[in-house]
Amino acid sequence: MKAITVGEHGGAEKLVWGDVPDPEPGPGEILVEVAAAGVNYIDTYHRKGLYPVPLPYVLGLEGAGTVIAVGPGVDRWTAGDRVAWAAAPGSYAERVAMGAEQAVRVPEGVPLDQAAAVILQGMTAHYLSRDTYPLQAGDVCLIHAGAGGVGLLLIQMARDIGATVITTVSTAEKAELAAAAGADHVIRYTEVDFVTAAREIAGERGIDVLYDSVGRDTFLPGLDLLRRRGLAVLFGQSSGPVEPLDLQILNQKGSLYVTRPTLFHYVATRPELERRAADVFEAVGAGRLQVRIGQRWPLAEAAAAHVALESRATTGKALLEA
Repeated sequence: MKAITVGEHGGAEKLVWGDVPDPEPGPGEILVEVAAAGVNYIDTYHRKGLYPVPLPYVLGLEGAGTVIAVGPGVDRWTAGDRVAWAAAPGSYAERVAMGAEQAVRVPEGVPLDQAAAVILQGMTAHYLSRDTYPLQAGDVCLIHAGAGGVGLLLIQMARDIGATVITTVSTAEKAELAAAAGADHVIRYTEVDFVTAAREIAGERGIDVLYDSVGRDTFLPGLDLLRRRGLAVLFGQSSGPVEPLDLQILNQKGSLYVTRPTLFHYVATRPELERRAADVFEAVGAGRLQVRIGQRWPLAEAAAAHVALESRATTGKALLEA
């Protein structure tokens, strides 16, 4: 079969489309024909070596497709089942073998491309808004990168709960998308200082929670916006890793809380994974959660997808179609 591999760390030019051995499902595994694979920042971190992986490595963690074979000891799945996954290494490929427990069932009302586009980022938005900081009606949150994949979903979930949403974006097009998703206030950080603009919106009260996937460029300035004992949630680093933080700063700025969560700690058990995925798919199927697939590329053009993602030229979800 064909897949996208990385033989050495570096830029998008290091992505190679070519033949790799056909996977076979081992004990407790399933083999899936990939319909679509999601493109995520974590894929670029693996490519660059920010999150080290053994090389050569087939990129990709997220996707959706159809089960074509099951390994010994698997009774949960049969050939023909429609499944999605958020943590199966090797998903930038025509077929992928994964642990049977990593996959979740895709309801009939949810197309496979939408399932691939929402499973990782949808569950991310879900845990951020339901668990890392359980938003309530009346809370005020700031969401950076509001027109990105997680951003658009998180805006919708926050508004559904009844929170006031402030978001930052870079362009007029992205501002329109964030507003259409339900953001109450959209700040174009390329034109104004986002801290000044957000402070004018939030007033003396400040914001309850800051959701930051940008990292180096935004995290430390954003701490000034939090209310006393507010929470800063760093869940990505698209602009680079945050510089080391003197914890005394948290005291000086109001006994703040800081956390650096990851999805995989919020779907660590099968019941957690099934519950979170079911909530997301139910919202998609019911029309309460709109999934924007902003860009599609053939699987062979994964390098172009990485370039677009890292240059912040994407909106919504970037998808590779097998």
